[in-house]
Amino acid sequence: MSKTSPVIRRVFMSRLLPQSGLDFLTQKGVDVTVGQRDDERGLDRPALRQGVSACDVLMPLLSERVDAELLALNPRLLGIAQMAVGTDNVDLSEATRLGIPVTNTPGILTEASADFTWALLMAVARRVPEAHRYTAEGRFKIWGPNLLLGADVGPGPDGRQKVLGIVGYGRIGEAVARRAVGFGMRILAHARNRSRVEADPKVTWASLEEVLKQSDFLTLHPPLTPETRHLISEPELRSMKSSAYLLNLARGPIVDERALVKALDEGWIAGAGLDVFEREPEIEPELKALPNVVLAPHIASATVETRSQMSLMAARNAWAHLQGERAPNVLNPEVYDTEAYSQRRALLAP
Repeated sequence: MSKTSPVIRRVFMSRLLPQSGLDFLTQKGVDVTVGQRDDERGLDRPALRQGVSACDVLMPLLSERVDAELLALNPRLLGIAQMAVGTDNVDLSEATRLGIPVTNTPGILTEASADFTWALLMAVARRVPEAHRYTAEGRFKIWGPNLLLGADVGPGPDGRQKVLGIVGYGRIGEAVARRAVGFGMRILAHARNRSRVEADPKVTWASLEEVLKQSDFLTLHPPLTPETRHLISEPELRSMKSSAYLLNLARGPIVDERALVKALDEGWIAGAGLDVFEREPEIEPELKALPNVVLAPHIASATVETRSQMSLMAARNAWAHLQGERAPNVLNPEVYDTEAYSQRRALLAP
């Protein structure tokens, strides 16, 4: 009697993740296919469709749209393991209806993202990119008392305490606030979870209107929902101080980019730092030309340690999907009790 061949489980990784996740899965005997290995190119839709159709678990990134049409391609798909905190690119309700658990990678990127919030804040306030270009282009001939004057982040010579406004007070918002203490700032926060803000003694909850009105620096960290899309548009920008700076490290569509261009160009606010964009990777052309904005290519979590741990967490979620176990970071846990999920598991080869 011949022995039964071991069942090969297949994961489709839409783009190449850091090596830690790939190593974890291959050591488990998983057949991993990578759709795109070039970090500067996305995966086209036909290749994504083909990959989803032939795998047991999909590991996408925010750059791929995982909608109802894609989810319907494979009745044997056992799960989606995304390497990101946000999952607004995934139709979560449709995945649940079809019996597909969806996971993300929360928590790990909190500290790196908070650090980068401050990197952007300091860069735009103290005009660091402008200073670099000025120096690198050979324009620095002599020290000047009026050269590239920026804004104080700490109290400054007059002792006035600066106000940091935080919109969205989850893990990242709280980590940003912890760093603000070292700058002697007064911290205002607005979030759906008011009790979380009020439980933090270093932070004062305020309405969105008050946060906008009082902030010297306003940083955005809410999830993208229908309610937060264009949360910051022309009326909100006009209500801010002309000396204020806006930071967006959440999702691009939270800010109306056309309104922001107008605000920066006409001096409604002093400057902005953006790591995300409304139609990413497209950027309003005027933003690229304005001197009072610092732009980054969605790299808030881009440290070696953080991205390695995110990749490993996504891989562990994928392995749980393959094993039929409750994944550690599942976003739709109710799916495990559905008939649709049971039917998917029943399709597995013995």
